[in-house]
Amino acid sequence: MAAELTAPELIENHRPTLDQALEAIRTRAYWSPHPEHPKAYGEGGSLDAAAGKAAFDAVLGTRLDLGQPGTDDWVGGEVSPYGIELGVTYPHADVDVLLPAMRAGQRAWRDAGPEVRAVVCLEILKRISDRTHEFAHAVMHTSGQAFMMAFQAGGPHAQDRGLEAVAYAYAEQVRTPESAEWTKPQGKRDPLALTKRFTAVPRGIGLVIGCNTFPTWNGYPGLFASLATGNAVLVKPHPRAVLPLALTVQVAREVLAGAGFDPNLVALAAERPGEGIAKTLATRPEIKIIDYTGSTSFGDWLEANARQAQVYTEKAGVNTVLVHSTDDYKGMLSNLAFSLSLYSGQMCTTPQNLLIPRDGIATDQGPRTFDEVTADLARAVDGLLGDDARANALLGAIVNPDVKARLEAAAGLGEVALASREVTNPEFPGAVVRTPVVVKLDGAKPDDEAAYMSECFGPVSFAVAVDSVTDAVELLRRTVREKGAMTVGAYTTDAETERAVEEVCLEEAAQLSLNLTGGVYVNQTAAFSDFHGSGGNPAANAALTDGAFVANRFRVVEVRREA
Repeated sequence: MAAELTAPELIENHRPTLDQALEAIRTRAYWSPHPEHPKAYGEGGSLDAAAGKAAFDAVLGTRLDLGQPGTDDWVGGEVSPYGIELGVTYPHADVDVLLPAMRAGQRAWRDAGPEVRAVVCLEILKRISDRTHEFAHAVMHTSGQAFMMAFQAGGPHAQDRGLEAVAYAYAEQVRTPESAEWTKPQGKRDPLALTKRFTAVPRGIGLVIGCNTFPTWNGYPGLFASLATGNAVLVKPHPRAVLPLALTVQVAREVLAGAGFDPNLVALAAERPGEGIAKTLATRPEIKIIDYTGSTSFGDWLEANARQAQVYTEKAGVNTVLVHSTDDYKGMLSNLAFSLSLYSGQMCTTPQNLLIPRDGIATDQGPRTFDEVTADLARAVDGLLGDDARANALLGAIVNPDVKARLEAAAGLGEVALASREVTNPEFPGAVVRTPVVVKLDGAKPDDEAAYMSECFGPVSFAVAVDSVTDAVELLRRTVREKGAMTVGAYTTDAETERAVEEVCLEEAAQLSLNLTGGVYVNQTAAFSDFHGSGGNPAANAALTDGAFVANRFRVVEVRREA
């Protein structure tokens, strides 16, 4: 840390931002302190694009020594989806040494109180924000996101989600006053009088199990929610996406040390190839909180087996869009085409099933049959991705071989309305880039149901023919109830249909977007305003971010004394 900061200095520097964040989560209005545009970070300075790229290049092929206790080996092996080896090695921890060291600093961190913890977290986020260009390259070359998406989603949008978690954590902790004078009248006798003190105490060590596709965006909410509520945090990155979270841990340790706290409050748990340490860590008695994003199978395992911990999971669902009618057919097709294409569909919010009446839909351009809608959507995607430079900027790269295999197998599930094609990335010839595939299925056929009722993560969508809008609404309900959904979309000009879809989403706890035809897409959510997931259907047991996401990361302990 270049210069140590005292608690009063941190409060002076960051309390205004914290207050703005608290106001934003109250009003749900647009706000962000983290600029989205790369040029906002200056040109020719220490924060600009050239400096960020140079910082990323400088870390390649190096040993990232975090100064953690219990390091017994050095591990690595990340290969960018764009075809380059990162060559970074990270400390491998003897957890029997590391976990006790992490617990040692919790008393001072607890005693610092909610405000100091919040502003220390904001200082960490500020220093990460200053390195947004560097982090963007780290996210790009571990997730396969195209650079601009990696910059925005992996940088300012992830930082917003971290700050949002801090704001919720602070609000929940200060809901109870620090102290109270309690007096109970006793008639003619002297009143009973007590002085009471209330302290938010941490649960223990939080474990963040990172994901491959959005290491910072999905990792920061849990990390900062646990840290702001007084817990130490052990970060276990996905083996293919270690670097962004390792850099995050590095910054956090520097800030904690500079603010007078034990840097071991935040530590990294990198693993050897095939080691699979998540299960071991998740069932350690020291681990009291777990944040996980990833497959349903492992999320279910955590919920069933990590009984000593409070477990927050974002798993998988089958996201659905019901297409009934529209007064902006061109806008609808354009919006859907972008939603299906962004980051090659490798988002937990990407639409998978498009439920379309087999008799067609009403539009401002006249009626369109099921086949016409699917053909027009295919043309919209082709138009969006017809230029290879634009396609690369939107699609990024396929993150792993499993996604590629699912994409190739999807074409055999039904009639192909939109075939996937290979796109060459001239800057990164080793990148695997593919456009989306759309397959037509029949909602009335049991054989087709097996396909559309299973999650097919990646650039794969199904246009499902249904007999009526009533059937579509019921299929939507069954899908959310049985498989879960992070997002639901609907296009309709009919008030009764709109009410029916909304009622399904209210009853099944699914986030709904209606009639999106402009620059907002069903697979994007804004921190401080939109909830990511609901925690109320099988796709996730938590929402990013609400009060429930933070409130059970600490408990309130009362000490009473006679006055």
